[in-house]
Amino acid sequence: MDYRERQRTQGEATRQAILDAAAALAREKGFDAMSIRDVCAAAGVTTGAFYHHFSSKDDLLNQGFASLDAYLERSLEPYAAAPPLERLGRLLQLYAAFMEEQGPRTLSLYYTRRLADPSASSMAPSRYTLRTMQECLTALAREGTLSPRFSPEWAAGFFFRHFRGTVIDWLLHRGEYPLWPMLEQDYIQFEGMFRA
Repeated sequence: MDYRERQRTQGEATRQAILDAAAALAREKGFDAMSIRDVCAAAGVTTGAFYHHFSSKDDLLNQGFASLDAYLERSLEPYAAAPPLERLGRLLQLYAAFMEEQGPRTLSLYYTRRLADPSASSMAPSRYTLRTMQECLTALAREGTLSPRFSPEWAAGFFFRHFRGTVIDWLLHRGEYPLWPMLEQDYIQFEGMFRA
C-alpha cells in the first residue's frame, strides 16, 4: 500500500472513529449534552482531527447518517450473492437495528434539524441504501418476480419513504415498540403486493 492510500485509509478510520464515538455519547448523555472535546476524547483523536473531518457538532449530526450507508454496506457484504428478496429483507433488518442503536433522542434531533434545513435531501440516488434497494428490485423485475405494474425505481423510492415513515412513527412513540418486527410485518405485506 502506497503512502497516499495509507493516508486515505487512516483518514477514513479516524472519521469513522469520530462518528462511532459521537453515536455512543449521544445515546449515553444526549447529543446536546456532549461536547466536541468529549467526542475527541472518546475517539482518541485531537480536536484538529475532528475539524479536519467535520466543521461543527451540527455537521457531525448531519453527516452521521453517512455512517448508516457505511454500516449497511459492511453488514450486507456477506449477503452479496443472496437472492434479492432475502437481501432486501436483510437490508431492512439492518436498517432497523441501526436506527434502534442511534436511539429515539438522537434520531429525533437529527430529523428535526433535517426538516429545518431546506437543502437537506436523504433520497439522493447515490445513497447506498436506496441504490441497494433498487438493485434488489431490478433483479426481481429481471426474474419476473416484481409485478410489471411497478418500476424498480418507483418501488425502491416507495420502500424508502415508507420505511423511513415507520421510523418516524417509532420516534413519535418514543421507541416504545421494537422497530424490526414492525418493519418485517410491513415488508411481508409489501412482498405480496409487489409480486408478479
